[in-house]
Amino acid sequence: MAKKGDYFGLSWIVSLILAIIPVTAWLCGIITRFQEGKIVAGIIRIFGGWLIWVLDLIFMILSKKIFRLLNI
Repeated sequence: MAKKGDYFGLSWIVSLILAIIPVTAWLCGIITRFQEGKIVAGIIRIFGGWLIWVLDLIFMILSKKIFRLLNI
């Protein structure tokens, strides 16, 4: 069974493809954090999207999970 990625329970490779595209990574990251109930983290992603996109891409490649600045 393929390891699940961070975006909506999709496979890791699909999540990686979504993380490569800046706009989809930004939107998926915001939606994912709000779905997890992390309101503050979702708001930070709205305003810090480009910096967090680079970190998401690095973390997705290395650990198969998106970057989590706040776990609040």
